[in-house]
Amino acid sequence: MTLLTDRYERPIDYLRVSITDRCNLRCLYCMPLGGAVKLDHEDILSYEEFLRLIEIAVKMGINKVRLTGGEPLVRKGVVDFCRRLTGISDLQSLSLTTNGVLLEELAQELYAAGIRRINVSLDTLQREKFLRITRRDEFDRVWRGIQAAERLGFNPVKINVVVMRGINDDEVLDLARLSLHRPYHIRFIEFMGFNNDSQWTLQHYFSADEILAKLSKVGSLEQVAAQHTNGPARHFRWPDALGMIGIISPISHHFCPSCNRIRLTADGKLRNCLFSDQELDIKSPLRQGATDSELSQFLRASIVNKPEKHSLQPDVFRKCQSRPMVAIGG
Repeated sequence: MTLLTDRYERPIDYLRVSITDRCNLRCLYCMPLGGAVKLDHEDILSYEEFLRLIEIAVKMGINKVRLTGGEPLVRKGVVDFCRRLTGISDLQSLSLTTNGVLLEELAQELYAAGIRRINVSLDTLQREKFLRITRRDEFDRVWRGIQAAERLGFNPVKINVVVMRGINDDEVLDLARLSLHRPYHIRFIEFMGFNNDSQWTLQHYFSADEILAKLSKVGSLEQVAAQHTNGPARHFRWPDALGMIGIISPISHHFCPSCNRIRLTADGKLRNCLFSDQELDIKSPLRQGATDSELSQFLRASIVNKPEKHSLQPDVFRKCQSRPMVAIGG
């Protein structure tokens, strides 16, 4: 298998695939307040189209795939799609990111289909605050879904927390303490503010250094090397903790020099940087009869043109004008 690299000699081995732009939550940092314009059904790639592109990507050197949305579990047939993906030889890691609302009822089927690694978005342990952040009263279902995943043996169960000043920064310690007695990976993510004006974003931005300062009040954290990942998180653990803490700091300590990923949106656009509006249409040639070799050239072009770094800074925010986060896949 050839090693895929971009023009800055970064290895690219990770593809994030958004299989739908639909979601059953309305998180304030992901979904515009007025809602997002939904794609027409025929504009979204079919599972067969996704499967073909992923198989091509794996043959080129991609060995990690993560399914995202929107909310991937709202798409009918997702379990069977996962089962088909786990059958791809040379695909070393298949994982899924979910908001957890449907996880309890689908966890057993997902596990049977071969999914072992799962990320659940959960920004608060308080039911009323969950309603404020997501605009839906679904906290209990999400928490039961996380517990179901743990019982079934998903490993790791990662909990993604977007930290926002004045909204949930007061819960950083409560969320982090879950890692003391449960084998969860609690991942704190700097707020990026895709769907809000810059002033609102600046008001609620909470840096990774501030997160670590809060965590140090509980006890000394040791930095650890996470196994089987070269992702963006820095990993820490309290002594004798069953779980782990991750810090993802795309703004204050960006990880662009080691970024190893590209994205495929639900409507068939290749996106080589989360914060860039640059997209390459691969759906059109796919539906116009392009060969596997021709489609691989589109994937290679997206990788080659991956930017060296993004332009966001703690005091300079902007929106990705072309898409809300729900349509990109995170």
